[in-house]
Amino acid sequence: MTLTANWSYPTAVRFGAGRISEIAEACAAAGIRKPLLVTDRGLASMEITTRTLDLLEAAGLGRAIFAEVDPNPTDRNAEEGVRVYREGGHDGVVAFGGGSGLDLGKVIAFMAGQTRPLMDFEDIGDWWTRADAEAIAPIVAVPTTAGTGSEVGRASVITKSDTAEKKIIFHPRMLPRVVICDPELTVGMPPFITAGTGLDAFAHCVEAFSSPHYHPMSQGMALEGMRLVKDYLPRAYADGSDIEARAQMMAAAAMGATAFQKGLGAIHALSHPIGAIYHTHHGTTNAVCMPAVLQFNRPEIEGVIERAARYLGIDGGFDGFAAFVDALNASMGIPKSLSEMGIENLDMDRVVKGALADPSTGGNPVKMTAENTRALLEKLL
Repeated sequence: MTLTANWSYPTAVRFGAGRISEIAEACAAAGIRKPLLVTDRGLASMEITTRTLDLLEAAGLGRAIFAEVDPNPTDRNAEEGVRVYREGGHDGVVAFGGGSGLDLGKVIAFMAGQTRPLMDFEDIGDWWTRADAEAIAPIVAVPTTAGTGSEVGRASVITKSDTAEKKIIFHPRMLPRVVICDPELTVGMPPFITAGTGLDAFAHCVEAFSSPHYHPMSQGMALEGMRLVKDYLPRAYADGSDIEARAQMMAAAAMGATAFQKGLGAIHALSHPIGAIYHTHHGTTNAVCMPAVLQFNRPEIEGVIERAARYLGIDGGFDGFAAFVDALNASMGIPKSLSEMGIENLDMDRVVKGALADPSTGGNPVKMTAENTRALLEKLL
């Protein structure tokens, strides 16, 4: 099967192997003449990044990179990136990498023309309307992992440095204008990152599908996204050069991120404060939390999960689905508990408080309280 296509969300997505060669065309389509490429420290010197910079330079678009991005990007990273953007006279951002590079790149483009502080635009009520929408710079997004789906999202997750809280910054115009989904860029991902990012996509789909909110289009994408992860993540994990599997996982990541407009839930409500405080990998943390959260939500989601299991060809209804999740995690070496992740002496009160304050809480099928959230966390220890 030839997996190449052009889609519009309204984001224009250029999907297929080798399409990073179109990066200069993508910038032109977005109206960018002097881009700042934003990525994380680990990717900065890798061949896929230097090749992309070569392509931009050869097209007369300059060669500028900002890579001071933490694994869980912070407001301080954003402040420094905006300074570099302004001093360099840039007119747009190429957000390049996994969730950290994509999220921070989007925030730099968003904040470059604003006068208010970043946290004034947290995803609360209509705070996004405080922004000067015309001052938001255009974004071209290039994912190099298949998990967060931030390339097709209108928000970024940023850690507030002084409190170690993850905050969601939202504005409709943070949606990238053009996305290049080139599975060849993901071939070099080590297996543990393939697993963690892929299970992040799966968590997006599971939580969106389970959310009680009404959004039938998201429901369909979430269900098919789960199927793609079930069929292709084990292949991508076993053989990183399997381009078909890599491509299907990129599709699953974009589908999961689109689907979670319907809502997320306790998996993300827990993993956000855990990641902010203990600096754990987001997708892996989601995977660790998923089995316990499925059981926590069982009274409200048993029927919908049974329908998902039938579609996915999993026998045994809810119990069969839960067993599948356990087996998938085990097959890729996912820790079974937070302690196995290296978290000792968990600050229960702080994590519970952070989880209940997280916007994801509102999409959980079972209402989260201080008491039941604490009990859920105890199961994860």
